[in-house]
Amino acid sequence: MSRKKGIPGLSFSWKRAVGLSALKGKVSKKIGIPLTRQGRQRKIGRATGCCVPFFVMLIGFSSFLATTAISIISSFI
Repeated sequence: MSRKKGIPGLSFSWKRAVGLSALKGKVSKKIGIPLTRQGRQRKIGRATGCCVPFFVMLIGFSSFLATTAISIISSFI
């Protein structure tokens, strides 16, 4: 691995100088979808994490309803 030439801690980005980074940030904020791959993965991960407890409660509630329905039906038989 070769060592970078230049002053440590000093770097130049033509994208930031032109304003491309700021434009991308404004666009992604406006449309609500991150333009970077990592940002999209984080957004999907957050959404999935919020849905997991909901599905666990839904499965528990449906099993409760099923057992209640079975007990009601068996009492009529």
